[in-house]
Amino acid sequence: MEMTVNKNGAELTMKLSGRLDTLAAPSMTEKLDELLADGVSKFVLDMGDCDYVASSGLRAIISAQKKMNSLQGTMIVKNVIGDVMEVFDMTGFSDILTFE
Repeated sequence: MEMTVNKNGAELTMKLSGRLDTLAAPSMTEKLDELLADGVSKFVLDMGDCDYVASSGLRAIISAQKKMNSLQGTMIVKNVIGDVMEVFDMTGFSDILTFE
């Protein structure tokens, strides 16, 4: 998986490409732990090029949501492809996360 990060003031955007699986999720969590602590009030997770999410990836995403909640910020997940959205729907994450 590849992660592209762009920070513009208090807004952080992370674009994922590839598979958010057991190998990639810890890297994502580690990167977000450093970046979300730095005055971020809005986090945008662009999943347009992410074609697979494992349970470890779901944990990384929900961890980011919890971090943004604790910072009283917002998190938006956007450009989710159909197969990945089905995973969010089946796990109930579609009721917890904000999608665009």
